[in-house]
Amino acid sequence: MEKELAIETRALTKFYGKSLGIRDLDLSVEKGDFFGFIGPNGAGKSTTIRTLLGLIRKTRGEAKVLGYDIVDDKEEILKRTGYLPSEIWFYHDMKVKDALKYSADLRKTDCKERASELCDRLDLDPNRKVEDLSLGNRKKVGIICAVQHHPELLILDEPTSGLDPLMQKEFFSILKEENRQGATIFFSSHILSEVQAYCKSAAFIKEGKILLSDKVGELGQTGARKVTILGDVPKERFSDLPGVTFTESERDEDISFLYKGDIKLLLSILSKEEIRDLTITEPSLEEIFMHYYES
Repeated sequence: MEKELAIETRALTKFYGKSLGIRDLDLSVEKGDFFGFIGPNGAGKSTTIRTLLGLIRKTRGEAKVLGYDIVDDKEEILKRTGYLPSEIWFYHDMKVKDALKYSADLRKTDCKERASELCDRLDLDPNRKVEDLSLGNRKKVGIICAVQHHPELLILDEPTSGLDPLMQKEFFSILKEENRQGATIFFSSHILSEVQAYCKSAAFIKEGKILLSDKVGELGQTGARKVTILGDVPKERFSDLPGVTFTESERDEDISFLYKGDIKLLLSILSKEEIRDLTITEPSLEEIFMHYYES
């Protein structure tokens, strides 16, 4: 039995004039998933999110959010979705409590009790003016606006920037609670540890294209191995091997790289070198991401 999809795109493309935003994006996010959208700045994460929400118009391709077309059914999508943009802006002179009420009123929902609870959990004073808040506290206001009405889908763009570690932990506790209640969580990030710690599934995006998308536990099954060598071996000995991506080593005297080529060829080369120590292990999610990003 096929699972219902919260987000589904087919060849979704957005150009800004001649500049590429995203190209031929094929992405599927199951309802109830906790999904990480990983990529460096400029990779196309925000463009993808804004296109899915109908905030910018697609150039071509198709996309549905919660079963609704992003062009024809934009209002229905926004009604059922909570959105946290990467940058938070509110009206001048607005207090926190006014911003939260305004957001709830737009959805014709009474969120006063939930908003008060979230303010307490995130240590946010509802009587302060938003313009007087730090970046982190403005981010908290945006989080509460996105979460307070218990949306079916939460779309969060770089949500933890500006939050201190304690608030990040509380923020993810809130997201996990929403997810357990049935909400789909979709958040973009360039912080791999967040995705590895909290997400069930994830996708890597680079230069506007999806490189890899799978369950987080399966993303490491790429066939690549992390090789670390200690010995009197010139780095150039491995630079011409197919499937090699050099990585940072914990010790200056080590050579470390991801290898996706013929293991027999690698062992044949190693057998002719003066090696004092050798480890071949599974790469971390961050190392896999860097492998795809730098290749």
